[in-house]
Amino acid sequence: MTQTPAASPLLEPARLGPLHLPNRLVMAPLTRNRAGADGVPGPMMATYYAQRASAGLIIAEGTTPNAVGQTYPDIPAIHNDAHVAGWRQVTDAVGAAGGRMFLQLQHGGRVGHPDNSGLLPLAPSPIPLPETIHTPGGRKDAVVPREMTLDDIRSTVADFATAARNALDAGFAGVEVHAANGHLLHQFMAQNTNHRTDAYGGSVAGRIRFAVEVVQAVAAAIGPERVGVRVSPGVTVNGIDEGDTEALHPALAAALAPLDLAYLHVVFADPDQPLFHTLRRAWPSTLIANPALPYPGPLPADGGRREGERLLAAGADLVSLGRAFLANPDLVERLRLSAPLNPVRDDGLMYVGGEAGYTDYPVLAA
Repeated sequence: MTQTPAASPLLEPARLGPLHLPNRLVMAPLTRNRAGADGVPGPMMATYYAQRASAGLIIAEGTTPNAVGQTYPDIPAIHNDAHVAGWRQVTDAVGAAGGRMFLQLQHGGRVGHPDNSGLLPLAPSPIPLPETIHTPGGRKDAVVPREMTLDDIRSTVADFATAARNALDAGFAGVEVHAANGHLLHQFMAQNTNHRTDAYGGSVAGRIRFAVEVVQAVAAAIGPERVGVRVSPGVTVNGIDEGDTEALHPALAAALAPLDLAYLHVVFADPDQPLFHTLRRAWPSTLIANPALPYPGPLPADGGRREGERLLAAGADLVSLGRAFLANPDLVERLRLSAPLNPVRDDGLMYVGGEAGYTDYPVLAA
């Protein structure tokens, strides 16, 4: 039976700085733990991302800018020549398939463990993650991180800038600075993880300072048109409690807006909430919205299409989807044809390594 193509604003072309995007669908960054133990991406990752190259933009998974920023085992990195060469295999494969990629730079902060990185995690304050963390030896209690000194802060800012330059050397069109989901930049922003009394704590202006300095350094290193920022207003993952979400995120957007960045990426965006519209008004360039789909739980049958279209109607420019792209390498074509979607396989294969549950999701028959 021939499928009838379905018109959708998600399938319309768009621009992102200097990039021409064939559609408004962004593959969200998805941790999959398929790099080597040394953080080097391999051929399997190149296959995975190339399969999904029809996305308007791919934002590759959270990648550590330095050794101490590693979160879990088999997470990719971008702080030495081998990492750059490994990622170059990925960007070459995606480019050959017609795709475009940004790389997310993610420092875990207290979301880390010496068994993963060989180093004691750093954080704004010595407050441990209130849950266990995955290591090669199984789940273990989180450790108390070391409070970052001013020298640590300066060197970490410099590491982000170097990682951004490495990302361009690896063939990425730009980078996304991860200031969301309870990782290091978000830890500085949240009241329950930042108890500092110096210029990087206390007030909203103090708590956003580190994130602003990181983004400024990255923009200076590679050009603001190649830099995006991801935020997760009100999200409590990894034990985060911002405390003043309604003040925090508009202040961060206002501080970053003059930099003329490529985009702001809002996680779990809800067009029914006033904060979404506040951020839209505050942000002068592209806004990527990630819909607030039920999680955990099954993916909606439309993969998030309806919510994505609602976000575009509410002012978003692009829409990022995660699990829908994970399970459907040809998601763009399936949405164009209103074809059924593959369900996400809930069989323990999300983070275990190997091709199963990674590169073996089927595409539509010709």
